[in-house]
Amino acid sequence: MLFKNAYIENSETLCDFRVENGKFDLIAETIEAFPNEEVIDLGAKLVLPPFIESHVHLDTCLTAGDPCWNKSGTLFEGIECWSKRKDKLTKEDIKERVRRVVRMQAANGVQFVRTHVDVTDPTLIAMETMIELREELKNIMEIQIVAFPQDGILSFPNGKQLMIDAVKMGADAVGAIPHFEFTREYSVESLNFALQLAADYNKLVDVHCDEIDDEASRGLETVAARALELGLFDKVTASHTTAMHSYNNAYVTRLMRLLKMSKINFVANPLVNTHLQGRMDTYPKRRGITRVKELTEAGINVSFGNDDIFDPWYPMGTGSMRDAVFLGLHVCQLMGYDDIMNSYKFVTTNAAKTLHLGDKYGIQENRPASFVVLDAKNYYDALNHNAVVLSSYKNGKKIAEGKPAEKQVLI
Repeated sequence: MLFKNAYIENSETLCDFRVENGKFDLIAETIEAFPNEEVIDLGAKLVLPPFIESHVHLDTCLTAGDPCWNKSGTLFEGIECWSKRKDKLTKEDIKERVRRVVRMQAANGVQFVRTHVDVTDPTLIAMETMIELREELKNIMEIQIVAFPQDGILSFPNGKQLMIDAVKMGADAVGAIPHFEFTREYSVESLNFALQLAADYNKLVDVHCDEIDDEASRGLETVAARALELGLFDKVTASHTTAMHSYNNAYVTRLMRLLKMSKINFVANPLVNTHLQGRMDTYPKRRGITRVKELTEAGINVSFGNDDIFDPWYPMGTGSMRDAVFLGLHVCQLMGYDDIMNSYKFVTTNAAKTLHLGDKYGIQENRPASFVVLDAKNYYDALNHNAVVLSSYKNGKKIAEGKPAEKQVLI
C-alpha cells in the first residue's frame, strides 16, 4: 500500500511512504507504485505518529454526578465522591464505560493509553476488569495499566499487599500518591516501597506526585532520588507535580540537578489541574500546572495527559489530546511559533518516551505503520483550527476516520 503526498511531522516537503506487512517499508520524497499496488493520495495533509494519552483514569470515566457531584471542584472532594461510587462497581459497569471512552479516544487519533486503576479496593475488581479489557481492546488501543493507590499505600488498610497483588495480576506500572498519605513519613515510605516493588518486578513507575498547592509537599525529590539510586531512570514518571509551581526558585535550582541526573519523565495535565488547583487561593490565583517550560528547557521529558473524562475530578472531556495541548500552551506561556509547531510532541514522541514504547513507535522505516492524518498542512494550523483526524491507521490498518466539518454563512 502506497501513501502519497504527505507532510510528515511538519515537513515542508511532500513525501510518500509505503506500508507492507503492517510496517513502514520505505519513506521518500517520491516513490513509484508497484503494478496493481493500492495507492492512497493524502492530498497534502499532515501525517503524525498516533496520539498518546499518557495519563488518564479509565476506571472512573463517565461517572460524574453518580452518586454525587464534586461541588467544590477540589481534588479531595473528588476522592470522596469516588469513594462512594466504588461501591457500585461491577465488571459490566466498568467495561461498558471504558469501551465507550476508548472509542472516543480512537476517533480522535489516540492509539496508546496509560490508565491509572484504583487498587485501594479489597476486591481489586477494577484492576481485574482493566486487564481483561487490555486484551479485548488491543486491536484498537494499546493500554498500559498503572496500579494506583487512590487512598494511599500506608494510609489504606492492607495497602502494600494490594499493590503487590495488583502487580502480580499483571499491572504494567506501579503508582503512588505521596501527598495524600497521612504523614510525611508515610509519604517517603510509600515511595520507597513503590519504587522498590517496581525494581523487584521489572515494572514501570508512574507516581501521582505532589498534586497539591502546598510547597512543603516534596515527594518529587524522593521519587527522583530513588529512580537514580535504583537505576530505574526513565522507567519512572512523576505525574502532576503541581506543588512545583509553588516551590521557591532557590529550591528548584537545586532540585533541577537531581531531576536531570535521574532522567525521569514528567506528565502535566493542563485541563484538570487548572480546574482543581488554586482552590484555596483568593487572589492572585495559581495556574495549577507544573513548570513545563523550565523542565523542557532543561532537556527533561514532559508529556501531556487529559487525566479525567467526565468523572468526579473533571466534569467534561472528549478524549481528544488536542484539548490538553491547546490549554497547556496557554497556561504554560508556550505561545511562540516554534513552541506551537512542535507542541504535538507533548502527545506523541514525548509521550512515547513516557510510556517507554521504544521502537514500537514512530514514523520510521521498519517500525509499525501506525499514524494519523489531520486536515491541515502543519500542526500550527491543525491546532489553531481544531483540525479533524481524517484517518487513523494502526499497524497498517485503518481503525478510524473523520470528515471535515462544514460551515456556512447564510446571509
